[in-house]
Amino acid sequence: MALTGWFVLLVALGAVPVVALSTVAPAGLVLLGWLTLCAVLASLDLALAASPRALRLQRQTDARVRLTETARATLLITNPSRRVLRGRLRDAWEPSAGARPSRHAVVVPPGERRAVVTELTPWRRGERRALHVTVRARGPLRLAERQASIRLPGSITVLPEFAARKHLPSRLARLRELDGRTSVMVRGQGTEFDSLREYVRGDDVRSIDWRATARRSGEPGPGGRAGQTLMVRTWRPERDRHVVVIVDSGRTSAARIADETRIDTAFESTLLLAALADRAGDRVDVAVFDRRVRGRVQGARGAALLPKLVEMMAPVEPELIETDYTAVPSLVRSMTTQRSLVVLCVPLESPGATRSLLAMLPQLTTRHLVLVAAVTDPGLLEAAAVRDDRAAVYRAAAAERALLDAERIAAAVRRLGGDVVSAAPLDLPPAVADRYLAYKAAGRL
Repeated sequence: MALTGWFVLLVALGAVPVVALSTVAPAGLVLLGWLTLCAVLASLDLALAASPRALRLQRQTDARVRLTETARATLLITNPSRRVLRGRLRDAWEPSAGARPSRHAVVVPPGERRAVVTELTPWRRGERRALHVTVRARGPLRLAERQASIRLPGSITVLPEFAARKHLPSRLARLRELDGRTSVMVRGQGTEFDSLREYVRGDDVRSIDWRATARRSGEPGPGGRAGQTLMVRTWRPERDRHVVVIVDSGRTSAARIADETRIDTAFESTLLLAALADRAGDRVDVAVFDRRVRGRVQGARGAALLPKLVEMMAPVEPELIETDYTAVPSLVRSMTTQRSLVVLCVPLESPGATRSLLAMLPQLTTRHLVLVAAVTDPGLLEAAAVRDDRAAVYRAAAAERALLDAERIAAAVRRLGGDVVSAAPLDLPPAVADRYLAYKAAGRL
């Protein structure tokens, strides 16, 4: 039961009869009589209100939605009673589901059904849930309401946003430009032959195919006369290579940098790299790991790759435990036996926190091309540049120390045979994609 503002106003109006009848009757008796009348009217109004527990509710919700996009959650309300349901309804979604509006005014005549639509704009990845629907049914006098919370579970899966997909067209254009320009590390290997075409000014003379030129030497030239037409080979980047991405889901991945957790930035980088590598004809396997594998996608290619990745990433949340880097080499061996590009999406913080990472790296760099992708905090650069007062100087000193630590760890990774790319959250996904293209252009992958 809940009392409305109209009931409070009715009680306040009792001051009029109390003052008017104070000369003929005791004021306390008049007040008691007025309160009794108000209570009787409220009880009558409550008895005439429709029962919210008699309602039949049905939920229809979109199965999934991308982060920051909007989905619809529809409640179908059926009133089987003989009284009109007038009141308010609240569909109790988690706050991170971004439900709007939070409350709905409803009027359902007897024996009819109405639909109530709630728009969901989530601001957190994962599974967002609703457990109850709270209904308040108002009486015809508007003095009292009957309230009930009805259990009606519902959920929607919030997929990663993949905002980095805006960088994909430009990287695909650069990938197409690599055809014919891939460096050869070993004579006769490192590239795949694509086709022959006529020589144009600016082509590398080392790409001339003299046998094809000799075969074309007797054919008529552009003016109808026989002449020699130089033919050059065109190449394309090697395909069917293997890219393995390991995403750290330990406690350090829960840190928020520029209003985004480290693990979400790692997911954005992984999705962009996977889309690019798949278009290049390479195989991509991904694992999310701390002390155990939280999610894995292996063997997917083509149109099935990205859907499987986002489905795997959606429910993964950082675990507040230390990551066991010593188990990473065995995890990589379980995913590939050939030389591959291994991308480690891990933080590079203090030397103490990365000691086990550095100790593990030689086991990977002896067999694989290893790239460490790390997020840098743009706030450190801003803090290091401001030295207006004493407090700012101390903050700048702390920021400089953190930046120097990150540089020392990156230098240690390079000495151990790995490579490092670090950038702000918005810049890391395209930076990782650019480094992958550089490897393809140099024939290292």
